[in-house]
Amino acid sequence: MTHAAGKFIVIEGLEGAGKSSAVALVKDLIAKHTGQAPLCTREPGGTPLAEKIRDLVKNAEPGDPLCDEAECLLFYAARAQLVANVIKPALAIGQWVLGDRHNLSSIAYQGGGRGLMHLVTRISEITLGDFKPDLTLYLDIDPLIGLERAARRGELDRIEQQEIDFFQRARATFLAAAQQDERILVIDASKPMAEVHQDISARLQEAFVEAD
Repeated sequence: MTHAAGKFIVIEGLEGAGKSSAVALVKDLIAKHTGQAPLCTREPGGTPLAEKIRDLVKNAEPGDPLCDEAECLLFYAARAQLVANVIKPALAIGQWVLGDRHNLSSIAYQGGGRGLMHLVTRISEITLGDFKPDLTLYLDIDPLIGLERAARRGELDRIEQQEIDFFQRARATFLAAAQQDERILVIDASKPMAEVHQDISARLQEAFVEAD
């Protein structure tokens, strides 16, 4: 990762893993490293159309439950919009992009959690091709602990209300992906926040040094 080229860094994790605070921390670290604040995105969302899709997948519709396949397709529709209209244009002009979730979430949630890996793999190839983040920080936490944290924030959305086995499968998929890709760094998010942030800072600084 060099100062001259725009890079794409993503924060991933289950509900309650502390992604929001991690995004704020990494945003500051990137700004200090590059001299410019990164463009921050979230998934699903990040464009007017993608934000409408976010509402569809986050909130249950009485009498017309969202089937798993439709959920998967909607996530990729939102992602395709965001990548084409926001992320790639920013990277092309040398801007760094910091994402709150990206394709690894679909691999874990729809692929592992929903059992739709065949669909995820195919549609990912069609919509993203070989486009991937330069670095992903995966905040790992036991789903029981994470969901307890999430519940303290307020009412859980449609996805957060899934059965615990769904999140266990998603977590296993996250960890398996990290073992296969050196660009995915695992952070133990069960520690106190101060320690988690220290670990994130150390791992990100290592990545900066290795790339310079």
